[in-house]
Amino acid sequence: MPPVVPPFLFGLIVAPLAKRLLKPLVGGVVKASVGIAMEVKKAAQEAGENIHDLAAEVAADVVAAQIAAGETESHSVDGQHATGQGAKGEPRTPKIRTTGSAAGKAH
Repeated sequence: MPPVVPPFLFGLIVAPLAKRLLKPLVGGVVKASVGIAMEVKKAAQEAGENIHDLAAEVAADVVAAQIAAGETESHSVDGQHATGQGAKGEPRTPKIRTTGSAAGKAH
């Protein structure tokens, strides 16, 4: 019959051994996972910047297309050309509207 070792004695012997073996292993796993998380964060940030740049390029293309389309139109609206200039080629200025009691006090 083999000698019976109480479980608490087994724990007293195995615990320090496991601590010596597992501590570097767990530390390596944590270090690797933090490194991977930082790389993923960096990649996501770069992808976001690329998407932002692409969106800015598309917006610039749309605006350029609208400007080009506006310059090719030759009809005028309310005596002003579609290019944003008046009938004499002068730039348009926005009209300021006053409403309510502020218009009556301007006298």
